Amino acid sequence: MKLNYYKDTDSLYIDLSHKTSVDSKEVVPGVVLDFDADGNLIGIDIDHASKILDLSKLETSLPIAV
Repeated sequence: MKLNYYKDTDSLYIDLSHKTSVDSKEVVPGVVLDFDADGNLIGIDIDHASKILDLSKLETSLPIAV
């Protein structure tokens, strides 16, 4: 997973997969979900991200398998 913030457009893209998007759906104004050919979610695009999220406190945590 990669988080990409584009300051010039104030958008945050959460890249969940290296696969190519073949379909996109806007689920609420400014939030677009990208899907691969099999219908799997591969990315999330959030417009006006700095107005919706506190980007200075953006963090991720993933469980570690033992």
